[in-house]
Amino acid sequence: MAVESSAEAKVSIIIPHWNGWSILEPCLRSLAGSLYQNLDVIVVDNASTDASVALIKKHFPQFTVIENAENLGFAGGCNVGLREAKADYYLVLNNDTTHEPGWIRSMVDRMNSDERIAAVQPKIMSAQNPDVFDYAGGVGGLMDILAFPFALGRIFTTMEKDDGFYDEPQDIFWASGTALLLRGAALDAVGHFDEDFFAHMEEIDLCWRFHNAGWRVVNEPKSKIYHHSGWTLPPDRYQKKYLNHRNNLMMIIKNYPTGYLAAVLPARIALEGVAFVFSALIRDWKRMGAIVMALAWNFSHPIMLLKKHLEVKQTRQPYAASSTLKRMFSGSIFFEYFIRGKKRVRDL
Repeated sequence: MAVESSAEAKVSIIIPHWNGWSILEPCLRSLAGSLYQNLDVIVVDNASTDASVALIKKHFPQFTVIENAENLGFAGGCNVGLREAKADYYLVLNNDTTHEPGWIRSMVDRMNSDERIAAVQPKIMSAQNPDVFDYAGGVGGLMDILAFPFALGRIFTTMEKDDGFYDEPQDIFWASGTALLLRGAALDAVGHFDEDFFAHMEEIDLCWRFHNAGWRVVNEPKSKIYHHSGWTLPPDRYQKKYLNHRNNLMMIIKNYPTGYLAAVLPARIALEGVAFVFSALIRDWKRMGAIVMALAWNFSHPIMLLKKHLEVKQTRQPYAASSTLKRMFSGSIFFEYFIRGKKRVRDL
């Protein structure tokens, strides 16, 4: 059902930032050239130690800056901005992105097309190689039954070139936090980002909660941005590996219904063991340590995880578990990619 409105929807862009003016400045300059009018921009500074705040105020005085006393991570920084902003739609955005001029309009039009849509993702291209989809989300995120995330245009480390195959709008499982348009009413229904994630997969957790509550998550391929993947936190950093493993397990325990969790979690932990052995064979000591510490963290926080599990259960609509499962890839993307050699979503 389309949303009828006589006025242009108000959009608040929220950019969490921690150090790196050279990263942030092209993003803000790109936003300053946006064709969308009913727009404000909020930069949430996570206690940067460089001159970022002063430079924002000097060069982009039309934008709002919120200064946090400590680094709250991506999730916490976004939530600070979400609480401060007043809009119909909220656009969470990475600080290392640039954008085509009409990208916001296309996303807003897609959001306006159905009042059940909670989140919209644009087409995310690599800034370093603009013909190739970006690792952070491609044209929209997908999930297999064991909660391994992948995306239209990207499976594990294989990124496809954009040949137009994914240009038809469609429902997706998760929308990348690289650029994520959110409906205010949907956030009111399920809550904001889970700050215990700090960074990585908090947007997947949020989208999973949207599905549990009966909302839709979609893409809009007509909207295009460019992302400098790895600028903020390089892929070889221990912290990135640790957060990805830890948060994935936390997300599974939090969102899967108890009956499904009993079947899925042991298999997922077994695959963590496979990843550990593989990492040992290639001498990826950082990933080995990250896997061990991620498992240790989850096993040592049973009360916290149980509380999260029960909170999600309270917001889950009847039959939502089965409908959410239908949105997942029914097999194992790990098996398809590494055993069967399926490197593209279109080949699954």
